[in-house]
Amino acid sequence: MSAAPVPPVPPASSVAAMTAITAAQAAQAVTASAAAADIAWRAVHAAACVPYRQAGRFAWHWARGKLGRDPVFRGMLERGELPASASLVDIGCGQGLVASLLMACMAAQRAGQWPLAWPVQSSALAYTGIELMASDVQRGRQALERVQAPPFGVQFVCGDMRQVALPACNVVLILDVLHYVDHAAQVQVLQRVQAALRAGQGDVRRLLLRVGDAANTRGFAISQWVDRVVTGVRGHRVPPTWGRTLPEWQALLQGLGFVVECIPQSQGTPFANVLLVADLGLEARDAHEAHPAHPAHEGQE
Repeated sequence: MSAAPVPPVPPASSVAAMTAITAAQAAQAVTASAAAADIAWRAVHAAACVPYRQAGRFAWHWARGKLGRDPVFRGMLERGELPASASLVDIGCGQGLVASLLMACMAAQRAGQWPLAWPVQSSALAYTGIELMASDVQRGRQALERVQAPPFGVQFVCGDMRQVALPACNVVLILDVLHYVDHAAQVQVLQRVQAALRAGQGDVRRLLLRVGDAANTRGFAISQWVDRVVTGVRGHRVPPTWGRTLPEWQALLQGLGFVVECIPQSQGTPFANVLLVADLGLEARDAHEAHPAHPAHEGQE
């Protein structure tokens, strides 16, 4: 019996050419995916801004500018940090931009326009926005209470985050507001957040907390200055602030049973912002099952 013929080995030049073609095809696929994500984001951004037209020019322009220029909103979608079917509490919600963003996301999903590059089809079953400023709450209600569609329900609560009852939930969002209360109050708010997440349902129990890193002295000072200017422009009193270094924020959350990932938010800017993606660990959840408590009454003064 004769041996099977050995296939010829392609010359090195052919191998190099095939490798180059494969790399080019991969690059084209990445570019196409990025382009599709850009198109999807522009559509979601536009749809999320539309409801604010009925709340006045300021509300609409604020929505367009904040959602379009602040990287945190698109970033949370691209990284899959807002889970599907979330029950979400937004502390310091302003005029409820995240609620409108989620409604736009769900509309895109129903229309088959959700980009494959985004890992999670972000959606919500319930949204509770907590905001101290009555004017912001009024704008949010004017914009969103008429356009929400079941099963997604939106409600706004006008009150102090140190005192308002937090419903059971599986996602809590706190963007750029926790530094407005002193260190002791920060701990109390986070303890109540932990209790609300422990009482929630689902595999994901997540706190999304954006803070400034006080160790970055210059960036933190610039962030605080801009924050004060924006607060004044919105017609609000400018309160004092209490910062922490990034390691101090991490230690505080880890002490409450969170597993923390730090995502820089200041690329290309002079700021010192960091998004802390803090998932409640299993031990903290088990503690609630052994000793349940209603989160609405924890930390009340």
